[in-house]
Amino acid sequence: MDGTTSRPRRVIAGMPVFNEEETIGTVVMLALQHVDEVICIDDGSSDASARIAEACGATVIRHRVNRGYGGALKTLFRHARGMDVDALVILDSDGQHNPADIPALLAPIEAGEADFTIGSRFVNGGGGSDMPAYRRLGIKVITATSNLSNDLGVRDTQSGFRAFSAKALQLLRFDAEGMELSLEMLEDAHEKHLSVREVPTVIRYDVPKGSNYTAVSHGFTVLSWALISLSQKKPLLVLGIPGMGLFATGAAMGMNLAQNVTTTLDSVLGPGLTAVWVGVLGLSLMAAGVVLQGVRSLLRHLIVDHFGID
Repeated sequence: MDGTTSRPRRVIAGMPVFNEEETIGTVVMLALQHVDEVICIDDGSSDASARIAEACGATVIRHRVNRGYGGALKTLFRHARGMDVDALVILDSDGQHNPADIPALLAPIEAGEADFTIGSRFVNGGGGSDMPAYRRLGIKVITATSNLSNDLGVRDTQSGFRAFSAKALQLLRFDAEGMELSLEMLEDAHEKHLSVREVPTVIRYDVPKGSNYTAVSHGFTVLSWALISLSQKKPLLVLGIPGMGLFATGAAMGMNLAQNVTTTLDSVLGPGLTAVWVGVLGLSLMAAGVVLQGVRSLLRHLIVDHFGID
């Protein structure tokens, strides 16, 4: 390890591993140049990934079956909390993340400026080498949805290259077993008032992929989680606005129908029923949004008044 590198007193790096025998050895050895220990969570690999990681100097914790990205990180965090560490870095084992960026990721934590840092592709100086256009678009949509929910303003919510202070390591909790954990972690950081900062990094896309997640399934799972979270936190936005649109559509259809009452009964009946159910659906969504927003506000006031929790 480079003794001239300025960093916290004791740092560990952790990475989920699933059938990454082609890249894991290189990633472990490069990471060990910047941290005190590397911990690999072998998530049910069927190849030689675990043996190679151990041979290259990593500590390996094995899952008997594949639990997914979130399951691997829960094991990593649980293990790291029992160690005397000042910071934890997580990165991918497939070579997408450059271990040489670890010191930059740790710098805001060491300076006391952040509890949680993210290696970002979308801040000045960051990027994605040969990132497919559809992936970039998907990340932008997921990030925009997430930021509506938590107001953190993070520009790259899907980067798995992250670092955590000892405080963040002890406070963060998450339940997801899959890739949606990337958003759940940010939601929890926001709820616990942890400072989050993005650091520029370049992520490669020309590396072997051993993961059992495709980009499409990853994106669909994470976007679904983001929409559900947004609907829970801002029901008036998620339900009220679409409801208003549906109600306006139903009203317009009804007015158009009223202007054409001279047509035969058969031609009137279909559009008339459609106008009614579309309008009723819109009103129902608007009412649900207003009620849920009121309930959420009432609960927050009760918690603040009786427990002093903001």
